[in-house]
Amino acid sequence: MTDFAVRRTIMVDTQVRPNDVTKFPVIEAMLAVPREDFVPNDKREAAYMGENIDLGRGRVVLEPRTLGKMLDLLDIQPDELVMDIGVGLGYSAAVISRLAQAVVGVEEDEAMAAEAQASLSAAEADNVIIHVGPLAEGAAQHGTYDVVVLQGAVAHLPETIITQIKDGGRILCLFDEGHLGVARIGYKVDGAMNWRHAFNAGAPVLPGFERHAAFTL
Repeated sequence: MTDFAVRRTIMVDTQVRPNDVTKFPVIEAMLAVPREDFVPNDKREAAYMGENIDLGRGRVVLEPRTLGKMLDLLDIQPDELVMDIGVGLGYSAAVISRLAQAVVGVEEDEAMAAEAQASLSAAEADNVIIHVGPLAEGAAQHGTYDVVVLQGAVAHLPETIITQIKDGGRILCLFDEGHLGVARIGYKVDGAMNWRHAFNAGAPVLPGFERHAAFTL
């Protein structure tokens, strides 16, 4: 019988902590959430590998070190509202639910959204709701948000998403820049975004966040 709890501890000790993830709430959350319950059944044995897990249709569960680093930098507080875009099967939202007051997970794939809701309910992540709709539209009816996080890369960040960040709030994006993915954290100050380089990581570009083609005659 597979001992997923042991694998989870090894994941945190060998993938997450060595990646400069030091905030105890993030480490505690990643130790607590059963990652194997939020991946496709045929990927359960690979749940704790140090790589992105393919969900199909160009979507992934981000590798543990990437998600851990993102959450460490965002420093989510217990009174904050978080929008988690591209929530997939719900793993990231389950982890974030242990850090935030509430989480709105946005997912446009109805089958994934239904599975995420079921898994989150089973995990008693009762402060998460799943909003079904286009990822690039966010979920304005539930926000504005203190924190926005995306479970995939972006080549273009729509203004629609930026308007849903509270002034003083923050967002972390993996920007797709050719062969290199660059994570940047953005702070919204007086309505404008101020970006800082965070680290390098790769993931597929989320639907609706592709680079706009230049118009040509």
